[in-house]
Amino acid sequence: MRALFIGGTGTISAAISRQLLEEGHELYLINRGNRSETLPEGVHSIIADIGDEDRVKELLGDMKFDVVADFIAFQKKQLERDYRLFKGRCSQFIFISSASAYQKPLSDYRITEGTPLSNPYWEYSRNKIEGEEYLMKLYREEGFPVTIVRPSHTYDERSVPLGVHGDKGSYQVIKRMMEGKPVIIHGDGTSLWTMTHNSDFARGFIGLMDNIHAIGEAVQITSDESLTWNQAYEAIARALDVPLIAIHVSSEFLDASSDEYDFKGGLIGDKANTVVFDNQKLKRLVPGFTAKVRYDQGIRQTVDYILSHPECQREDLEFDAWCDAVVDAITEAAEKVKSVRKK
Repeated sequence: MRALFIGGTGTISAAISRQLLEEGHELYLINRGNRSETLPEGVHSIIADIGDEDRVKELLGDMKFDVVADFIAFQKKQLERDYRLFKGRCSQFIFISSASAYQKPLSDYRITEGTPLSNPYWEYSRNKIEGEEYLMKLYREEGFPVTIVRPSHTYDERSVPLGVHGDKGSYQVIKRMMEGKPVIIHGDGTSLWTMTHNSDFARGFIGLMDNIHAIGEAVQITSDESLTWNQAYEAIARALDVPLIAIHVSSEFLDASSDEYDFKGGLIGDKANTVVFDNQKLKRLVPGFTAKVRYDQGIRQTVDYILSHPECQREDLEFDAWCDAVVDAITEAAEKVKSVRKK
């Protein structure tokens, strides 16, 4: 199989790239070359800004591919560009959408590909929905060979999956745990969520590649494992061998208390909702697929990797100060209410 990825070095795409090359497939990546040190051996790198359409067209020449996948398309106009570049050049075009596109609030916590798409809380999700609709129209009217993939919360060895974190990643929350400081869990921590290791996602994705039964379909790829957020944070603390000191804060309060962090989209429009994914469609299209990495095992590998790789330990002092302010505000509010009642 000959494949072309737009992107190819992110949390999801890097794992797919590695597995494809291990299986002996031919893989080309279009990216700007900023992370060339992370590229797996054997990949064919096309150094270009995908936004420079004329240059990309020139570099591609008359090349054709079994599969083209865009991992960094977030708006319809980017997919319009992809259509111009790859119409007639590939047998399958895969768009990476998002499970956050499913309706919020949910009418049923059990998610299938038939769950309606609607998210008034998050522009990111609405843009993904618009992209899906554009591509499916091309499929219905012109036969453009599209497959839509909807990941949910996928993680790798470089970052711990969290509900509440700053712009510099997850390390500051880990550091707070190690320092014995309270960490913020949104809501009461009992809503269900699914975290998928990128190696599991990659196997499902590769099974959809060059798969005639996946053309014209939307498919979600997640683990079958569901955890509460309390369980997820407890697993992180156990991996660090420290006690979990949690403070629970409503998602609405978190959204109202910050102009810098997008908790309206990321929490109210996504992670604060209980979701349980039904992967029967994926298993029908990719016989034998099952997610193998249990969360507590995967998160221990991630924590070990982060602690042994200083480049993953990006401190975020602004987020740390914001956490302290939220914790103080919640604690003070509780004490104030108790004092009023005593009077």
